[in-house]
Amino acid sequence: MSDTPGPDDRQDEAHAPSPEPTPTASALFAESMAGAARRAGFGAATEGEAISGQALLAAMGGIRGLIEAVLPGLVFLVTYTLTIDPSTDVTRDPIGTLLPSLVAPLVLGVIFVALRAITKQTTTPALGGLVGTAISVALALFTGKPSDFFLVGLWTNAGYGAALLVSVLVRWPLIGVAVGFLMGDGVAWRLDASKRRVLTVLTLCWTGLFLGRLAVQLPLYLANNVELLATMKLLMGIPLYAPLLVVSWLMVRSVYRTADAAESL
Repeated sequence: MSDTPGPDDRQDEAHAPSPEPTPTASALFAESMAGAARRAGFGAATEGEAISGQALLAAMGGIRGLIEAVLPGLVFLVTYTLTIDPSTDVTRDPIGTLLPSLVAPLVLGVIFVALRAITKQTTTPALGGLVGTAISVALALFTGKPSDFFLVGLWTNAGYGAALLVSVLVRWPLIGVAVGFLMGDGVAWRLDASKRRVLTVLTLCWTGLFLGRLAVQLPLYLANNVELLATMKLLMGIPLYAPLLVVSWLMVRSVYRTADAAESL
């Protein structure tokens, strides 16, 4: 039998779907930065959506997202306050003493993942929270220090704050990079003085949020003041994040609208 392709074979090859192009490193980077901006709550600014309670709630993950963000820390605080005697030396029996207050948020994390799976919603946010809670629980049990439950959060704030600050110092503010790719602007915003100024200011504002949390919470951690540390973590979470998100949202939308109007003249 001849291996020479016949007319039918050539016709099939002509109509065969062409292989999808392999994404380049720059395309992957652009998509990752745009995704980061969406997760941070900037996605609605792309459509020029009006600021409203519903839109803000959706940007923060909805009611379920808020519950998953706030409830584990609140449950830890309540359980710790009710089960730990201030005169108790936790280091003598860290597992027996801390177990109720540490297991409670961990169980909540498992429930959050299960509920998302049952309702066929993405489990990634809940899984991320569960992994973070599990690491925090393991640290507190390993060291016998209940304040170590908050160590991951302190490192996270330090890392984000430092990265944002460095990005401003090298004149590549990360909020600008993420929002630029989200808005389809790439890095062209750096050539626009108004956009560059606004996005730099926003990056500094978010830097202040993360480093401000660290400045308040780190002394409480070092003093092993668990109740006040847990309280401040709650108060400096959504109550600070939401207003800053609104301001950022408005500023991004405003500067891009102004730039688009100027280009259309």
